[in-house]
Amino acid sequence: MALVDRLPKHLFTNRGWGLLAAGAVALGCAYVMGRRDLLTLAVLLLLLPIVALAGVRVLKPKFQVYREFNPSTVETANTTTVRMAIARSSYSTGHVIMEEQLPPRFGEPPAFRFPARSASGGTSRYEYHLRSGKRGQFRIGPVTAEFSDPFGLSLRRHSIDDGDILTVTPAAVELPVTGLAGARGNDGVTATRIRANPSDDDIMTREYRHGDPMRRVHWAATARHGQLMVRQEESVTTPEATLILDQRFTAFAAGTASMFGGHDEDSDLVTNPNFEWMVTAAMSITAHLAEWNYSLRVLDAFGSPAFIRSRSAPEPDTEEFAGAGGLQAIAEGLAAIELSGPRHARSEHNRAEHQKGESRDAVSGSSGQETADSVFDDRLMDKLAAHRLRGPLLALLGTLTAAEARTLAPAAAYGANAFALVITDPSRNNDEALEILRVAGWRVAAVTSRTPLPAAWSAFDEGGIVAAAGAAMDVRRGAAVPR
Repeated sequence: MALVDRLPKHLFTNRGWGLLAAGAVALGCAYVMGRRDLLTLAVLLLLLPIVALAGVRVLKPKFQVYREFNPSTVETANTTTVRMAIARSSYSTGHVIMEEQLPPRFGEPPAFRFPARSASGGTSRYEYHLRSGKRGQFRIGPVTAEFSDPFGLSLRRHSIDDGDILTVTPAAVELPVTGLAGARGNDGVTATRIRANPSDDDIMTREYRHGDPMRRVHWAATARHGQLMVRQEESVTTPEATLILDQRFTAFAAGTASMFGGHDEDSDLVTNPNFEWMVTAAMSITAHLAEWNYSLRVLDAFGSPAFIRSRSAPEPDTEEFAGAGGLQAIAEGLAAIELSGPRHARSEHNRAEHQKGESRDAVSGSSGQETADSVFDDRLMDKLAAHRLRGPLLALLGTLTAAEARTLAPAAAYGANAFALVITDPSRNNDEALEILRVAGWRVAAVTSRTPLPAAWSAFDEGGIVAAAGAAMDVRRGAAVPR
């Protein structure tokens, strides 16, 4: 029996190997003894397992697998319930042993017997739970089934579906209330008075009322409506916030943080602890601002939509988000976001994945010239200028050089407030870059992957942010003087 156990099980069962052994013995005896009846028996014993093996290879049963996740996307460290329904779509009898294939991080794959004891209408239903401590996208499945012939002589294992993708999003950390959101009003809206040369977007009209000055008559609207219409200059706008998420490989690859992208047994994300800290910060900050009814705009360091290279983003080209749906889209975009750009620190073992990532960057429309020479360039500045002073500007940055800090510094003028969380590298002197940003008007907090996020967020409230935000709004209102 010990010898039989060493034989491969993907071809024959122990019974099948036993028949083959018996056939070989009978064939030898027939040769030695010259008995035709033993030769007939030997041929039968040898052919029966081979015919059974051919049968399970050619006449394999077909199944339909339905799989759903509840919730469909899950936060790290939370549990999702996987519900499966399996139905046989071709005629066959007998029981089948099935196994759901899982990435190693989820533990042992669940095995089950088809049909289930509680099967109804030819469909068997199963349920199990999954939890991941890391973000990403993971293929759950396929279901593999082990089939045997009616005599139990041969075996075959094969996949009966393609599996489904489970998206694990970063979990938001609760942030303390600061003046950053409160400066724009507790109800999430702000009244902005535009007094001179209002754009079409700002103009709201109403019917003329006795006592309205003639200078407020809107002649185009009057012509359309056939009666005097005046400008209603008090408009209510939704507060806006712009987030710059630095994703440059070179900005996060320095220092002692070990890269685990490409080394994880079931994850191919190019990332490290510092970048994971920034991803959690991005999720937490956007969730915090969404609670205050902010609309959000998320860009990368080159002015492109931040999720243009994220495999998990539902709409990679989108950069503006609002409401619960927008927050969910941000969470999904952050699920598989990774570092991009030159990856000189990667080993030869990961070079193939590097080339694949670079080609994905090119297909997504990002420029192959995204290097340190073009970071924080005119493309980003133009996008910030288009929303000048409409709300706070927040930058989540990797390690900066002094030249990069000087390029980014003028962007502070485009936000009602400008805040930056900057990863610091102990092996380099970051003081000059941080000081350049502070002199330009940025409020800067230097962080590492071990910095508590609530503490870093609270640092922005030191020095009276509410007053600074109010002063910025006064500047905006005073930009146009009534004629």
